[in-house]
Amino acid sequence: MRTVSVELARIALDVARRAAELVRGPAAHGVTVAATKSSEVDVVTEADRASEELIRRLIGEQRPDDAFLGEEGDDVAGSTGVRWIVDPIDGTVNFLYGLPQYAVSIAAEVDGTVVAGVVLNAATGTEYVAWLDADARDPGAGTATRDGDAIVVRAPAPLGQRLVGTGFNYDAGLREIQARAMVSLLPRVRDIRRLGSCALDLCHVAEGSLDAYVEEGVNLWDHAAGALVARVAGATTELTVGAGGKHLLMCAPAHGFDEFREAVREAGFLGSDAPLARE
Repeated sequence: MRTVSVELARIALDVARRAAELVRGPAAHGVTVAATKSSEVDVVTEADRASEELIRRLIGEQRPDDAFLGEEGDDVAGSTGVRWIVDPIDGTVNFLYGLPQYAVSIAAEVDGTVVAGVVLNAATGTEYVAWLDADARDPGAGTATRDGDAIVVRAPAPLGQRLVGTGFNYDAGLREIQARAMVSLLPRVRDIRRLGSCALDLCHVAEGSLDAYVEEGVNLWDHAAGALVARVAGATTELTVGAGGKHLLMCAPAHGFDEFREAVREAGFLGSDAPLARE
């Protein structure tokens, strides 16, 4: 698998670089809101659509028979066992406001397992890349890098000294649930950061600039690539159901994940103790 995953990571990085160049054009000259989705604050820009169109075309030129799942376009079936999972701009509101925390996120699955992922901060050019090694004893073993240098999660720290990333849903009712849980969690940790991009938050856990991350209302394209980067760098991820009934994602270094999960449960984030997936 390593040869396959390395090649898929190479394609993802090349395509993400092209998409990031496209995104930087509107960022420099003005962003146009094209539509809204789940609410009036859940926006789509023309750059979101153009970025995904470019990604689909570039990947299709190299791998025309693969499947494709993107945030802004229709799902495409494939025949190779490979599926690409794409968020053309993760952090669209940051992009709209000119805050330099938005990314192109591209992951590649093989037979349902994410084996390669790229998260490229389009504002700064920072590149996070990961791929799995099939020949390692640990099924999650692989390589995770930031701008070509290996990254690893932060060393163990008491819960009260952990910096936690989060996000808030676009639905007002779910935001209220999330806010109550955050108020309960905040006194137990070092502090909370709401940076605005799930994919980049997961990469920050991978590199040790965040100790953990929790958010309800995430979609697969938000976290497929970033979660792989985090796991390969030494984190555990768990997808479950949140208190608002939507998918909730937790991520923390493996050595401190269980303690963080318990704090999240006690704070009221969880709607179910049964994980949908834990890796």
